[in-house]
Amino acid sequence: MTKNRDIRHELEHRILLLDGGFGTMIQQYGLDEADYRGKEFAASEKLLRGCNDLLNLTRPETIREIHEKYLQAGSDVITSNTFNANSISLADYGLAAEAYRINRAGAAIAREAADAFTARNPQKPRFVGGSMGPTSHTLSMSADVDNPGARAFTFEQLSQAYYDQARGLMDGGVDLLMLETVFDALNAKAAIFAIETLFAERGMRLPVIVSGTLTSSGRTLAGQTIEAFYTSVAHAEPLAVSLNCSFGAKALLPYLERLAAVSEFRVAVYPNAGLPNVMGGYDETPAMFAADVEEYMRRGLVNLVGGCCGT
Repeated sequence: MTKNRDIRHELEHRILLLDGGFGTMIQQYGLDEADYRGKEFAASEKLLRGCNDLLNLTRPETIREIHEKYLQAGSDVITSNTFNANSISLADYGLAAEAYRINRAGAAIAREAADAFTARNPQKPRFVGGSMGPTSHTLSMSADVDNPGARAFTFEQLSQAYYDQARGLMDGGVDLLMLETVFDALNAKAAIFAIETLFAERGMRLPVIVSGTLTSSGRTLAGQTIEAFYTSVAHAEPLAVSLNCSFGAKALLPYLERLAAVSEFRVAVYPNAGLPNVMGGYDETPAMFAADVEEYMRRGLVNLVGGCCGT
């Protein structure tokens, strides 16, 4: 936690600004396979381009630069480049054994950048959120249409993956943990169990944000309404319950209103710059996005706000 200030203290006085899309920022650098591999992973038998989390080890200066750009733009909270840095997702690249190291490095890069900006202006402390994505698997639904009971991973295996990730993030110096883009509340429960286990072992706690994502139906992929998702994760007593990704800020507004209506905790939100177009790009301009997000603030719905894909 930042030495002189606690994020809870800041939230008592103002709305905090999260950063924005990370993958789209990385894309702007045009990195090739050699950049992802660096020297350490030059002999990898698998293609590594696209494993953005690995850049914490092979291109730390690039990741630091992206964090600094968001800090220069005014972000109060920057998120570590660790969205897919769990052993389950990293296994696709043959990097499962590197999960702890990638998370610790990602947290440390963000920590150094945030601390440098806090030192310049102690009245505006900057915080680091440890990004923990949903993994590429779901516990609630079968991966085999012919076998409803089939699962690629058990609750215990998923919890262990989250545990190792959270351990690396905490050792790297994050101020809070962010369970992001949750499409299955059972996955989130596995993450919460892992985090609580780690907190108990260390005799310390960090604030936690739990952020769900919606399909075009307005429900999670597992079929939960906003209210059901909130009820499923409220036992964690998070710093904030959130919505992220999903669709554009304007389309997300009615769902954010429903979340704010039931939440006993603070509310965060970071939408996409609209839905992707046929080319996979995002058409909303910064001005359009800002105007829609301003409406969140005008209605008093949010405590933390930022951007996700395409922003």
